[in-house]
Amino acid sequence: MRTVEEVIASEELFIAYQPVVDLKRKEVFAYEALVRSRAAEYPNPFVLIEAAVEQKHMGLLGRYLRKLAVDGCPGHRLFLNIHPDEFSEPWLIRPDDSVTLHGREVYLEITESVPLSHYRHCHSVLAEMRTRGAKIAVDDLGAGYSNLKYIVDLEPEVVKLDRELVANLRLNSRLHRLVCALVELCSQLGARVVAEGIETNEELGAVIDAGVHYGQGYLLQRPNPEITPVVWAELF
Repeated sequence: MRTVEEVIASEELFIAYQPVVDLKRKEVFAYEALVRSRAAEYPNPFVLIEAAVEQKHMGLLGRYLRKLAVDGCPGHRLFLNIHPDEFSEPWLIRPDDSVTLHGREVYLEITESVPLSHYRHCHSVLAEMRTRGAKIAVDDLGAGYSNLKYIVDLEPEVVKLDRELVANLRLNSRLHRLVCALVELCSQLGARVVAEGIETNEELGAVIDAGVHYGQGYLLQRPNPEITPVVWAELF
C-alpha cells in the first residue's frame, strides 16, 4: 500500500471548492477548500487524513493541499482547514507557505480539538500567522461545551455553527432561539457567523432570520473542482 507521501508525489489529490455565501448581500464571500482523492488506497478525506496522521505526514500533506487550494482559486478569499497535528510541525510557519502568498484573505479553520491538546503551541502559531495576514475561523460551534472559550481566547474573525445546529432548523423553534442567541454572542465578541450544512429552503430561511452572516451547504452549492457561479434566483 502506498504512503500518503507517495500519493502526493503521484498528484492524485485535488481540491473541491464550496462557496461561503454572504446571506445579506447575496454574493460569494469566500470558498472553502476541501481535499478529494483519486487514489484507491485513500478513497475519501477521512481515510486520507487518518493515514497522514498515522504516517506522520500531516504537515507535508497540509502544506501540499494549501498550495493546491491557493493555486486553484486566485482572486478569492479562502477557508483552509488546519489539522491539530500541523501545529506540532514547522510547515505552516515557513515564510514560503502558500497561506502567505495568496493575494486575498485566508481564513485558517481550526477544529474544536486543537486548543485542548496543543493549546499553548496552537495559540503561538496562530499569533505568528496573524502577523502575516492570516485570519482565524473556529469550526463546529455547538459540537462541544469548550468551543465558547475558544472564541474568547483565540478571538476568531469567523465562527462556524456545527451542522447539528442547522439540521431541521425551523423558525420560532427552541433550536432557532438558541441559534439567535449564539449569533448575538459571537457578534458581541467580534466574530461573524457561518451556518454550515444548509440543505433545505426552510433551514436557509431560519438562519437568515437568526441573523447569521454567511451560509454554506448543498442547497447553496456542492463542492466543485471548478469555481462556478451560484444560481441566486433559485435560492432567495
